Amino acid sequence: MHDWSPRPPPGRSFAEGTARHTVLNEKESSLSRHNGNGPGSPGKKRKGTKLTGAKILFEVLKDEGVEIIFGYPGGAVIDIYDTMPQYDIRHVLTRHEQAAVHAADAYSRTSGKVGVCLVTSGPGATNTVTGIASAYMDSIPLVVFTGQVPSSLIGNDAFQEVDIVGITRPCTKHNYLVKEASRVAETVREAFYLARSGRPGPVVVDLCKDAMAGEVEFVLPPAACMKGYSPKYEPHKGQVKKAAQLIAKSKRPVIFGGGGVILSGASAELRTLAEKITAPVTTTLMGLGGFPGTHDLWLVMLGMHGTFRANMAITECDLLIGIGARFDDRVTGRIDSFAPHAKIIHIDIDPTSIQKNVPVNVPIVGDCKITLQQLNAMLDHEDLANVSEKRRPWLDQIRAWKETAPLAYTQCKNIKPQFVVEKIYELTRGEAIITTEVGQNQMWAAQYYHFDRPNSFVTSGGLGCMGFGLPAAIGAQTACPGRTVVDIAGDGSIQMNIQELATAVENKLPVKVAILNNGYLGMVRQWQQLFKDRRYVATDMSHAPDFVKLAEAYGAVGMRATTPEEVEPVIRKALELDAPVIMDFVVEREECVYPMVPAGAAIKDMLLV
Repeated sequence: MHDWSPRPPPGRSFAEGTARHTVLNEKESSLSRHNGNGPGSPGKKRKGTKLTGAKILFEVLKDEGVEIIFGYPGGAVIDIYDTMPQYDIRHVLTRHEQAAVHAADAYSRTSGKVGVCLVTSGPGATNTVTGIASAYMDSIPLVVFTGQVPSSLIGNDAFQEVDIVGITRPCTKHNYLVKEASRVAETVREAFYLARSGRPGPVVVDLCKDAMAGEVEFVLPPAACMKGYSPKYEPHKGQVKKAAQLIAKSKRPVIFGGGGVILSGASAELRTLAEKITAPVTTTLMGLGGFPGTHDLWLVMLGMHGTFRANMAITECDLLIGIGARFDDRVTGRIDSFAPHAKIIHIDIDPTSIQKNVPVNVPIVGDCKITLQQLNAMLDHEDLANVSEKRRPWLDQIRAWKETAPLAYTQCKNIKPQFVVEKIYELTRGEAIITTEVGQNQMWAAQYYHFDRPNSFVTSGGLGCMGFGLPAAIGAQTACPGRTVVDIAGDGSIQMNIQELATAVENKLPVKVAILNNGYLGMVRQWQQLFKDRRYVATDMSHAPDFVKLAEAYGAVGMRATTPEEVEPVIRKALELDAPVIMDFVVEREECVYPMVPAGAAIKDMLLV
């Protein structure tokens, strides 16, 4: 698969100009510099020495503060790997390129740095696409380096040639094809700037093999600044004032936070706003941890598997303050029934997200943290006297909704998956970093583990990517070696990247994996039960490996619980061990996630049992 032996070009080329605007050479650049400070500006260069493209790559990575690269080698990047030992940058070898991107994604979320991934050409590059798409949907800053055939062979169907620039164009913030060593430094500098600025996202840099081997004089580029790309961080003060006035007049406000709150570091400002105006808070899946999960004003998540009180509060509120959220379909349900009585304030750094899915009364383009700071300051000039007392009837109504339909389950002789999540929360004292796979396990983790801190919940939100949790746990544990990291998994999803146990063992990363093993692709089975008259097609996963023996085969520790009484001892022992552990919890097979809003229904029309 990663054989790098060259193959004679067959003669057919892909369409002329397919990736033309992303190709960088001496004469053209997709993003030209704005103010002449870049390479080539007279008087701005400092004398350098001749280096290969591979060395230049590492010089810039070092200057960008990169400490860890997740990757998988191959022939097209062999010069890069050959150069790597000369630099103090750690490389984590995953067992699959998709896992390398997920690990870099989680590393970024938990460290606050740009995640970096390095893979080879062809299948190595295409295997990253799922991880890139997941990071793109969740706005995670990554730079993914892919190897490419020599520039002279591009378009000739050379061995392991693939147009990764064309393939990833719809799911990256930007991408580059670098054909010459002289373009490496500037391109890498731009890639990091693009990944972390404005609305963050993944950037792909496709590196031709000859560009890595070629030698040119090295000049460390200055900070990137690009014409035509100017993220807006400061909000319009007039719009912020309008928002403050609406908030002061509102009787039934609700704050709705998204992943943008966490990405901008605005959690403290969000809490200040909620307490200042006595407004209940709900978030998207990506926003969990952006507001304390144990706070009195916390409604828990809203949407398809949101709480009764969160969805009813959105339906009955007169003002909705959306902050760093996209209003996607899993949150809104039927659009014409979403917040039907409310005026909507929407704060987001990405202007294309505003008015995209719901009409907005007060759009505010700006960084969430800066905007909330200004909004909180302006609210000091509004009449908020006795605001807590004025909104008491609203909070009483929300409390009644909470008592009407709380998050709950009925324990029986079999292990309930919610019970396992609650025990993990209790025994980690809510201080663990939780990663998840996708499906029922993801929703139970969101509902029953109470996140008080940002960047403690790492999940594939927008793309819903199975196989995410274990490599994400590896990335998070690498970034935070002193914290407990638990992947809450399903028995189906974990099998998509379970080979990464080898990565955890090799790198002595003591991640814990809690498999909620119901022998099904649980969420799809739930839909088949509820909407297809229990016709279970292709969701039975009872033919599965012995996860305990599988863990042992990789050199990890495996444990199993089959009764409720065994759950706590297994978790306690796993947390005590300084080793990767798989906990196989054999849970109730046909347990469902509730509440649930059927697809296409209004969010007030929930199935509660």
